[in-house]
Amino acid sequence: MSMRVGLGFDLHRLEEGRPCVLGGITLPHPTGPAGHSDGDAVLHALTDAVTGAAGLDDIGTLFPDDDPRWEGADSAALFTEAIRLVHAAGWTLVNLDVVIATEGPRIKPHRVAMRARIAELAGVDAGSVNVKGKTLEGMGALAGGAGVAVQAICLLQGI
Repeated sequence: MSMRVGLGFDLHRLEEGRPCVLGGITLPHPTGPAGHSDGDAVLHALTDAVTGAAGLDDIGTLFPDDDPRWEGADSAALFTEAIRLVHAAGWTLVNLDVVIATEGPRIKPHRVAMRARIAELAGVDAGSVNVKGKTLEGMGALAGGAGVAVQAICLLQGI
């Protein structure tokens, strides 16, 4: 049985007036991730984790930000397409684990909904998805609610 691990990372500035879409859900927050698509850094990091584990191209190659087709795109659609490509390459998803680092919005109240939505998009049980929020303790470039950074890892199993 063949197993592969993939790691993904994404980072977005938080801007006033943008919807705060993270983990495939919209959070009540005055700022949201800026990006060519909806800026969902969680789904972007997960997309890179699953495609990387399968030996496929990264999110920037598959869905380039200089392509007008992806302007304002729903990152859920990008992640779902990445999962389809992973399956087509002969892999099945075992689990996903995500760390969301930000000083706002708070992640804890939305973890269950994020896990459920990510699992739904990935076609796995919610028990195969974990989401954790971490504060930045007022340190670094993302301090003061300036942005969100996400690290994701996945495990794939050969079909």
